[in-house]
Amino acid sequence: MAFSSHLLSSQTFFKAHNLGLPLRQRQSVLPPLPLTSATPSLKKLSSRQWRDVGFIARVEEKAKTSSPFSPDPDPGTEPPDYELLDESGNCDPLCSVDDVSSQYFEANYQPKTDLFKALVVFGLAFAGTAAINHSWVAANQNVAMVLVFVLGYAGIIFEESLAFNKSGVGLLMAVCLWVIRSIGAPSTEIAVTELTRANAEVSEIVYFLLGAMTIVEIVDAHQGFKLVTDNITTRNPRTLLWVIGFVTFFLSSVLDNLTSTIVMVSLLRKLVPPSEYRKLLGAVIVIAANAGGAWTPIGDVTTTMLWIHGQISTLNIMKGLFVPSVISLAVPLSLMSLTSEVNGSSQKSSSLLASEQMAPRGQLVFGVGLGALVFVPVFKALTGLPPYIGILLGLGVLWILTDAIHYGESGRQKLKVPQALSRIDTQGVLFFLGILLSVGSLEAAGVLRELANYLDQHIPNIELIASAIGVASAVIDNVPLVAATMGMYDLTSFPQDS
Repeated sequence: MAFSSHLLSSQTFFKAHNLGLPLRQRQSVLPPLPLTSATPSLKKLSSRQWRDVGFIARVEEKAKTSSPFSPDPDPGTEPPDYELLDESGNCDPLCSVDDVSSQYFEANYQPKTDLFKALVVFGLAFAGTAAINHSWVAANQNVAMVLVFVLGYAGIIFEESLAFNKSGVGLLMAVCLWVIRSIGAPSTEIAVTELTRANAEVSEIVYFLLGAMTIVEIVDAHQGFKLVTDNITTRNPRTLLWVIGFVTFFLSSVLDNLTSTIVMVSLLRKLVPPSEYRKLLGAVIVIAANAGGAWTPIGDVTTTMLWIHGQISTLNIMKGLFVPSVISLAVPLSLMSLTSEVNGSSQKSSSLLASEQMAPRGQLVFGVGLGALVFVPVFKALTGLPPYIGILLGLGVLWILTDAIHYGESGRQKLKVPQALSRIDTQGVLFFLGILLSVGSLEAAGVLRELANYLDQHIPNIELIASAIGVASAVIDNVPLVAATMGMYDLTSFPQDS
């Protein structure tokens, strides 16, 4: 009886949850769970056991609603969705706000530990504030900025161990560096002017990334990339290896390499069953995406940064880097073709991709979205305006188009731009914002110029300097490295396409 009462309570919760009530009202609907002496261990149930309880309640609720004696649902209303578990038995995002999870959280809540963590954070913040206000910072600005940058970047590198998101660390580092710069600058007005200039340069990149990521998300929501994989019909392992590589190579030349990798890996999971061969193809995608993103101005964040700031031009980078990019892909593919994973695998056709249907007017959205991305360099050449204006033009056209073709279709809101904006990698954009603002503060303080002079004195060969930066990018993220290099060697030292 005691256990049945808990099942009824769970049923009541699922009913309240699917009525669309706010969380506070849903909690008021729930009766308290009676923890009697007959059920002393119920309070210590694991999260999996709580899901089992909810699963039984859901089955009973479905059985009751499917009874022949129950009234038919109103055809004008949408039936309630009781599926809170995915196929693997894990909770979907809705489970994070349910009453069962909150009770489990309360049972395992450790206020002393959390209080200690909060005190440590506030203590570090207070110590940092006191140190920034110290006169030593004003007298040793460059040293203080380098220390803050090294500590911040160490937090970014070890974000998994420290459990701190790199975007938050990057933003905090940027603020601290600019505060130090304001203290060490001849006047606050000069620091504000430098910050305004740096923010204008960084904003161009951020606007471009937001526009491009949104366009790609809209195309992906319409299953537009299915047009690409529909033409991959071969099942020969060696042929498929080369096809996947060069499809990713050319796709990455239009999209940025991170997006191309995500798109191709998601499609690869539907083309090839789980195996060592599929892992090898995943490595091919990463190599091909980086090689393909290097020879166009919009294929990679770093080339986009160089293009926006005038270090490279569209035609020259394409002519100069296409052959090296092809070679950097062809050599690994040739070596991978000799591996046992390729020669010993037997490919089986997958029907997962064929079962997915493209959204209405998906081909139209794919064509317009791809055209919007390709048109950006043309727009810059025709008007002379910054590239982010061209990407915003493409986003605006695609926004109006999707609103028009899905007008009056309330069930297809996920295909429109507002929903796409909620799915883009916003924290990644904020990470770029923090990193670029941090590098901008080092450039304003003259730290990057001093580093460039040091390298020029000790490494007179510029090719060796470029090679050293390339090797360092294998360990350190290439975005701050490129941003720092742009500050070290500006257009006055090396003209465009030098």
